[in-house]
Amino acid sequence: MKRITNPQLRAYLAMSLGLIGMGFSGIFVKWANAPGAVTGFYRMGIATVLLAPVFWNQQRQRMKIPRRETAVALIAGFFFAGDLIFWNTGVLISGATNPTLMGNTAPLWVGLGALLIFREKLNRKFWLGLLLAISGAAVILGLDALKDVGLGTSLGLLSGLFYAGYYLVTQRSRQKLDALSSFWLSALSSTFFLLLAALLLGQPLTGYPTATYWNFLGLALLVQAGGQLAINFALGYLPASVVSPTMLAQPVLTAIFAIPLLGETLSFWQIVGGLAVIAGVYIVHRSRTK
Repeated sequence: MKRITNPQLRAYLAMSLGLIGMGFSGIFVKWANAPGAVTGFYRMGIATVLLAPVFWNQQRQRMKIPRRETAVALIAGFFFAGDLIFWNTGVLISGATNPTLMGNTAPLWVGLGALLIFREKLNRKFWLGLLLAISGAAVILGLDALKDVGLGTSLGLLSGLFYAGYYLVTQRSRQKLDALSSFWLSALSSTFFLLLAALLLGQPLTGYPTATYWNFLGLALLVQAGGQLAINFALGYLPASVVSPTMLAQPVLTAIFAIPLLGETLSFWQIVGGLAVIAGVYIVHRSRTK
């Protein structure tokens, strides 16, 4: 086990703030009420445009990014776009529950990838905590959803695989690039692929109510430029096998935020599931630190 260093403490703080920002994702998506690829395009595109001056100013003061590292960051963006496309399409086909449940298997694939690709040593406590956290997320979303397995569920599983790929490639990208460069390049790549998906699926980019565009802006600022950038920063100091399971707490925060913002309530089992997620995430972190 390793002791936590000062940079890692900053990474934990960034990850916590990023988790809060990401927790608003489902709220804004529901308020926007727009096709999935379109919502993803505006989320990524607006953030990319707003951060472009900062990125280019930083590049003028530093050495040019090597082509190899640029390619790695762009590949990360491809995986993130794939995650959004498959998840959003799955939601349109079968509702949010099954695709989200399958998408939450991403930490499992991240753990396997970290084991096989990065040769990380993951002990039994890690796998126990991960299993507990995934089980808790399943309880929150509803285990009955698994009785209705179809195309939407399969697309959700693909979403989880692509999200895992995003975490693993971003971990590699952050070994060579700073957080902003890695984040901006991957966001640029995601914007392109999401735009392509929206056009191929025939989803209109304009003609929505004014409130929808405000929610697009909220997604871009709070979720993407805030939450996702903070997660990207954390991946420079913490392995994806730690960051990814932590994100299982996102539906817990979304459920809590939905109480005052959407007028929803929490059932007893959702509370139990939330506690299981928190306990599982804690065990995962304890398995990697001293």
